[in-house]
Amino acid sequence: MLTRWARRAKSSQVLALRSKIILECAKGLDNTQVAEVLGCHSGTVSKWRSRFIAEGLDGLSDEPRVGRPATITTQQVEDVVVATLESTPANATHWTRAKMAERTGLSKSTIGRIWKAFGLKPHRADGFKLSNDPMFIDKVYDVAGLYLNPPQSAVVLCVDEKSQVQALSRSQPAFPMMPYMPEKRTHDYARHGTTTLFAALDINSGQVISATHRRHRSVEFKKFLQKIDDQVPIDLDIHLVMDNYGTHKTPTIRAWLADRPRFHVHFTPTYSSWLNQVERFFGLVTQDLLQRSDHRSVQALEKDLRDWVMAWNENPKPFIWTKTAEQILQSLNRLLRRTSGAGH
Repeated sequence: MLTRWARRAKSSQVLALRSKIILECAKGLDNTQVAEVLGCHSGTVSKWRSRFIAEGLDGLSDEPRVGRPATITTQQVEDVVVATLESTPANATHWTRAKMAERTGLSKSTIGRIWKAFGLKPHRADGFKLSNDPMFIDKVYDVAGLYLNPPQSAVVLCVDEKSQVQALSRSQPAFPMMPYMPEKRTHDYARHGTTTLFAALDINSGQVISATHRRHRSVEFKKFLQKIDDQVPIDLDIHLVMDNYGTHKTPTIRAWLADRPRFHVHFTPTYSSWLNQVERFFGLVTQDLLQRSDHRSVQALEKDLRDWVMAWNENPKPFIWTKTAEQILQSLNRLLRRTSGAGH
């Protein structure tokens, strides 16, 4: 048995070493000599020699570990998970650690560990709205196909406006960040006007064509389209991915596009802005610039927006689209099956 344990390739290396110790001891070697042969400490040899003499083969296995045994049963864990997923507490919309601890008799820290292990975050809720566009499937196939297989001799631009960008100034100066203390800003501010950021994101290069206008009517959108027409090389077709905002479909815009056959428009389905990659770009603008900005005039805000886009274009990073239309529709189908009242 010892020889098999020592030689088998799949044996635990720890058990193999213990078996080799006993086999070397059986040759009449003392602890020091065995330690030299096997390259281990003499104390290790002494320990397993003594255990083998006292208990035989059973002595070569590990002893039960010390410490308090687990007090949380699998049934209790299951109860917490099921209750979190399938119920709500009385007089509340969602579970908190304190409320779940009161319900189950477990500690709040235990509830927190269970939720973390199963990826549950009852305090968070994301928003969504399902599209009611009758051409939803066709548009998903069109836009996703354009991302995954863009046409030759053409540029694909995701176009939209970030409207009502406010120039805000805080009522008091901010307290700077310090060790163990985050930056502090006042909750109130003064408004100094708004602007609109127009952007066209090239899905291949990540480059952005942008403009700022105080309003976002078809007049301003036409000016932005003209800027795109001027900046894109004349030998390339232009495919525009944009939403169904009324400004994008006025007779003026339709006529302008009809006069320029190299422009091809691909509309995203209603309530499906997540299909437009420029929305991710706008998210970065908000995160990096606008969330903590302090502007005392619209002019200062517009300058910072232009500077931010210019810095982006110095090292642009295109977003990598991987989802096929089939995968998107499958995900939405799963969501529909989980949504309360779906199909009613």
